[in-house]
Amino acid sequence: MPRRAKVQHRPVLPDPKYNNKNVTRLVGRLMWDGKRSLAERIVYQALELVEQRAKRNPIEVYEQALRAATPMIEVKPRRVGGATYQVPVEIRGERKTALAMRWLIASSRNRSGGRSMAEKLAAELMDAAAGQGATIRKREETHKMAESNKAFAHYRY
Repeated sequence: MPRRAKVQHRPVLPDPKYNNKNVTRLVGRLMWDGKRSLAERIVYQALELVEQRAKRNPIEVYEQALRAATPMIEVKPRRVGGATYQVPVEIRGERKTALAMRWLIASSRNRSGGRSMAEKLAAELMDAAAGQGATIRKREETHKMAESNKAFAHYRY
């Protein structure tokens, strides 16, 4: 990450099936070792499972899960003198959605059982849309940490 220059972000194209940029971002985050077709297959299967189980539009469920998992505030370490303080700071837009997606995928991967990744992802999306599950717990934990360190907010940079 350069200290001075702004990072040029490449434009994200909407995915071919749902015509949604956030689905493309999810595929990119899920992908390992450049295996995009496998990541796409997992995401599309998960969205189909969501549609079957929830009897709703899978993109609506996904967007709702993303909104529910999106953090508003986080803590960043800040060195002042010899001490390091956890300073609460607001998160900018791109990072909010990136964190939410990252947490959704991590929680899906950590789910137990001998189920496929598509089933785990579908279950995590439905849980997050309902306001429960590991992803929502992670968000609440982050907010709680920021709340408890509110005293150091004046160190914000």
